[in-house]
Amino acid sequence: MSGKNKIDSSMMRQLSFLNQSHESSLQGNDLLESADAFAHILVASGDEDELRTVEEMLEKRYFVHCVRSGKELLQSLRQTIPDLMILDEKMPDEEVFALLNQIRSMEGCREVPAILMVQAKRTGTQIFDMEIKGLNAGVSDLILKPFAEEIVFFRVNRILELARLKQDLQREVAYQTVEAERRRQQVERLSVQVIEALVSAIDAKDEYTNGHSIRVAEYAREIAKRYGLPEKTQADIYYMALLHDIGKIGIPDTIIQKTTGLTAEEYKLVLSHPTIGAEILRHISEMPGIDTAARWHHEKYDGTGYPDGLKGEEIPQFVRIIGVADAYDAMSSKRSYRDVLPQDVVRKEIVNGKGTQFDPVFADILIRMIDEDKEYQMREK
Repeated sequence: MSGKNKIDSSMMRQLSFLNQSHESSLQGNDLLESADAFAHILVASGDEDELRTVEEMLEKRYFVHCVRSGKELLQSLRQTIPDLMILDEKMPDEEVFALLNQIRSMEGCREVPAILMVQAKRTGTQIFDMEIKGLNAGVSDLILKPFAEEIVFFRVNRILELARLKQDLQREVAYQTVEAERRRQQVERLSVQVIEALVSAIDAKDEYTNGHSIRVAEYAREIAKRYGLPEKTQADIYYMALLHDIGKIGIPDTIIQKTTGLTAEEYKLVLSHPTIGAEILRHISEMPGIDTAARWHHEKYDGTGYPDGLKGEEIPQFVRIIGVADAYDAMSSKRSYRDVLPQDVVRKEIVNGKGTQFDPVFADILIRMIDEDKEYQMREK
């Protein structure tokens, strides 16, 4: 049977089978057989009698397509991917295991299960060797000839069920992976929003530093990007810079907002904000180093900074980046005692601070950013 008549006949059998299934109270194996009624099975053999036997047997429950050579098999696979392949061990034009290797390299065919039809007239050792060779080539099971219909259906059902379970598992894994990433991004967005809200509250303690931490974070991230640091590191630096001044939460508003000179005691208290910030952040284990950014952002490259007098590369790289960004924003923002400094004055101060206050590498990157900023947009608006 072939062509349109074969397809129509096969479909009629499927519809008849499904109607019978719905009319009866299906139990046990009938449920499994019904569930696989629409499976597409591709059978390949050069033996016409064998092919006809398998086709007539299987089309009682499945959509069956038969081919008579390896060439036809490959051509069919290029057009339609079946749910299962059943291959004869002796193909007329190509060795079956070489054929399987070609099939596994074709797009969409790597995971298609395969059953191998082998002659039963062999010793147990020969069948065992054939099974091992088949497993190595990606064969799921063997069917012995001559065929026993019950065994054929049992093995076909079992392979189809395993394939379906595997596909269901892959879909579930893919879904859960996407869902986990969605939740991760949601938590990350929430974390950033909480951090930004906290930072805004801290910066708002002083009308002259409002928005300071966010600008410092943006400048620091851009310096890190231009230096060639990975995106993950750029993001970490951004968050560290956002929180670098969190210690100011422990400084009284009356001192932060004071427009006249500070007393020695008040100045000492202001100088404590890095250690206060580090103490607040040191228990956050998900972002190692976030407390050191708060503690050391006032350290200087020549060792004259505070609170610990670190020098050169003793200061972590990300803190050296944040340090130069912090100083830049301080100069390009309003203060109670002055307006925004002119851009050329800010640039000169960065140049003068290379190797003393600032890491010269990161200072040079910032200087290039200043030179590109023809309209002086990098400043407090």
